[in-house]
Amino acid sequence: MLAVMATVLSFWVAALLPASAAVLPDPPAQTAASPAASPAQTIGDTSVEGADERIARRIEGIFAAVPALQNVSVSVRQGVVTLQGKVPTPEDIDRAEQIASRIVGVVTVENRIERSLSVEDSVQSLGGFSDKVANFVKMLPLIAAALVVALIIALIGYVLASSTWLWRRLAPNTFLAELIASAIRFVFVIGGIVIALQMIGAGGLLGAVLGGAGIVGIALGFAMRDTIENYVASIMLSVRQPFRANDWVVIDQYEGRVIRLTSRATVLMTLDGNHLRIPNSMVFKAVILNYTRNPQRRFEFELGIDADADPTTARHLGVEALENLDFVLKDPPPSARLEQVGDSNIIIKFLGWVDQDKTDWYKARSKAIPAVKNTLEAAGFGLPEPIYRLRFDPNMPLPLRNVTDAAVPAEAKRPAAAVKIEESTERIAPDAVIAEMVEKERKEAPEARKDLLDSRRPVE
Repeated sequence: MLAVMATVLSFWVAALLPASAAVLPDPPAQTAASPAASPAQTIGDTSVEGADERIARRIEGIFAAVPALQNVSVSVRQGVVTLQGKVPTPEDIDRAEQIASRIVGVVTVENRIERSLSVEDSVQSLGGFSDKVANFVKMLPLIAAALVVALIIALIGYVLASSTWLWRRLAPNTFLAELIASAIRFVFVIGGIVIALQMIGAGGLLGAVLGGAGIVGIALGFAMRDTIENYVASIMLSVRQPFRANDWVVIDQYEGRVIRLTSRATVLMTLDGNHLRIPNSMVFKAVILNYTRNPQRRFEFELGIDADADPTTARHLGVEALENLDFVLKDPPPSARLEQVGDSNIIIKFLGWVDQDKTDWYKARSKAIPAVKNTLEAAGFGLPEPIYRLRFDPNMPLPLRNVTDAAVPAEAKRPAAAVKIEESTERIAPDAVIAEMVEKERKEAPEARKDLLDSRRPVE
């Protein structure tokens, strides 16, 4: 019973609501700056008589003026528009719905339009394509003119790039001259294409192409990072000139004489006569030791004397022996230093300098070691050797006893026979075999013209 009374009461309140709304004062209008204002469109609780017919006639009149929408039927009920029929293209389906939804009083649109697959509609849809073909034919003279302009600009770039004498004069080497010429050709060709597209009004296409090319360029840059790094290192090395041809260098752990510097690698000839190619990216970041830049080079070696011997006297005797050698330089003078005191010997390091232009470093060191050794032995200095104790039975210790002269064989106590050693006639001049092989390689190899080393430019 209470539910029935509540229903009747709500009905009478709804019936009297318009009258009471007319009596109540209007609410204050919200200002434009009020955040409570909402532009959302609301749907009335009642419909105006004849509104559906007027909406249907209006939409049908608009569709009648559009050739692609003439076959679309329109029905309206309570502001809900229903569209049915067939159109030539999918774009016409969306177009019809947009037109119907813009009519005042339309609540929503039920789009039931389908695309027509008939031959007539297909021919009609091709009408726009034929118009585009006609416009393209009309633009052919302009396209031809734009193409001629692009070719002229590109031709100017190729003519400028072909002036190799000018770029070789400006650039420090041939590699950079070719790089400048290629860059000029590229800039003029791209400039001609840009101007031609602007002439025919295809600037938007150019922006899309450049955007896609930028993305592709970034991807290729990551993929070819090592190649690009090696190319840039080649440019930097050709400008810096860190070494000359035939220099004896050590690049990280690789040693040899420089044959040439190319756009990809530095070619060395090792001391055993083999070719060694090192990527320029490694050479640019490597620690380079150049033995040829300074002709004076120091050699050193170590000798040990008895622990109870006088190291000062041994040092002076060794230095005098080095001074008596003709190939050892007097300036800087040879020297000796006490390196280490061990359990049974004293280690002395001897140092001497040679001129690499006149003396081979390895040969000089090989002759200096026996010269100092013989001098020390002649003065009574013993050169001790390591002493080892051998145990054959781990379960039975060996008896300890003093090693006396009686335990030493008689043959060992005899002094060594004096042997007269004549002065060696071995040449100590630098070995020029590898250097001559490098010079022959530089002159006869077909890659000689690609060498980036320039003797006319200063070395870094």
